[in-house]
Amino acid sequence: MPREDSSWVLTTNEDSSSNGSPASYDKGRSCDTVEHGYQCNADISHFWGQYSPYFSVPSDLSSDIPPGCSITFAQILSRHGARDPTASKTVAYNATIQRIQANVKKFAGKYAFLSDYKYTLGADQLTPFGEQQLVNSGIKYYERYKELSRDFVHFVRSSGQERVVESALNWTQGFTVAKLADKHAGQDPEGYPRLDVTIPEADYGVNNTLNHDLCTEYENGTCSTIADDAQLTWAEIFATPIQKRLNADLPGAQLSINETIIMMALCPFNVLAAPTGKISPFCALFTEEEWHQYGYYESLGKWYGYSHGNPLGPTQGVGFANELIARMVDKPVEDHTSTNRTLDESSETFPLGRRLYADFSHDNDLTAIFSALGFYNGTSHLPTSNVVEAQSANGYSAAWTVAFAARAYFEKMVCEGHDDELVRVIINDRVLPLDQCVGDRFGRCTLTSFIASLEFVMAGGRWDQCFA
Repeated sequence: MPREDSSWVLTTNEDSSSNGSPASYDKGRSCDTVEHGYQCNADISHFWGQYSPYFSVPSDLSSDIPPGCSITFAQILSRHGARDPTASKTVAYNATIQRIQANVKKFAGKYAFLSDYKYTLGADQLTPFGEQQLVNSGIKYYERYKELSRDFVHFVRSSGQERVVESALNWTQGFTVAKLADKHAGQDPEGYPRLDVTIPEADYGVNNTLNHDLCTEYENGTCSTIADDAQLTWAEIFATPIQKRLNADLPGAQLSINETIIMMALCPFNVLAAPTGKISPFCALFTEEEWHQYGYYESLGKWYGYSHGNPLGPTQGVGFANELIARMVDKPVEDHTSTNRTLDESSETFPLGRRLYADFSHDNDLTAIFSALGFYNGTSHLPTSNVVEAQSANGYSAAWTVAFAARAYFEKMVCEGHDDELVRVIINDRVLPLDQCVGDRFGRCTLTSFIASLEFVMAGGRWDQCFA
């Protein structure tokens, strides 16, 4: 659980309120807020790919509940909060720093901090900042859907990795705090969300729609290297000039391309290791343009790893998508891919007819699920020779879709003048236009047309190719 002394207040530059310049860090205060997420140094912090902390993504469509409408169903699908690097990466990051400090004799200017920098990042676990992100998410969700949340109980599931489970619990804490503060809410203790189901993450044999690992051709076959190849091609282009500059500025460092990218990754990970999200000196080693290039590097990894750039990427999200359909139409799950039949056929572990659902997972799985559902179908395959910003990529980037504590809202609503229920999808506060089912000016499709657009999902994607 988050520390009780955490103070989460956004501060801005003195002139930011008048001219719209991005917020910046003020000592002792946080860069993160419940409503808008992380906004400090947005010119770079919103370009850290999946290592960006959640922030409100610009939306051409209002996320307000349209006039004459009321929400009847709300499902949140969330990534866990900010964490330390994975175990293998934290070893590589530490080794890079140790080698630089051993081989470079003089650190000057913006590199001076490296002379006595101590590598203290852990491995895999949530940071205090990441814990608070999910508390904030629970608060925000309650406030958005309070008309339902006051009276109905959530069903909450989590994939089994520790950081995901902790994120789910922190979300329920934030939700409960908000509900307790609402004088109009019923205060029956059974009305507070709890973690109902945890699905284990095993190497083999456990079906889990919140964690991919079953499709052997995808995990170990030719599809498994597509993302690495795309990233390597772009890295040779964008990181080579940075590598040369760093090696010139740090005689003796002799950084490789991979180590150059490690130096960039140390910016977000050190930021998110600070409880208040204080900007790290690592961030100043690179230009704004270079951060856009780095963010694109991470987007390539997700696009060609788990999205439409990989022949089997979207198929990894089919199981959850079929579960979502079942919840929306209140009928048993029909799926032959990654669903766990034992869980999904039980009303205790997969209840239907609920108004509120919450699921917690990983960035890779969210990417696959969004792709299975047909989101970003209009995005052309991302080139590996130049940056394509999210605005020009049909709203796609890793930072816009699967940042730390990213969340998707799947809404059903009833509206005056409409006989059918309507569906809307909001990802990190951006309303998707739902072109796949001809969304209206509010980004809504009828439930019937939304389900009809999911032929790929209902056919099982390309699951038959997983074990060829």
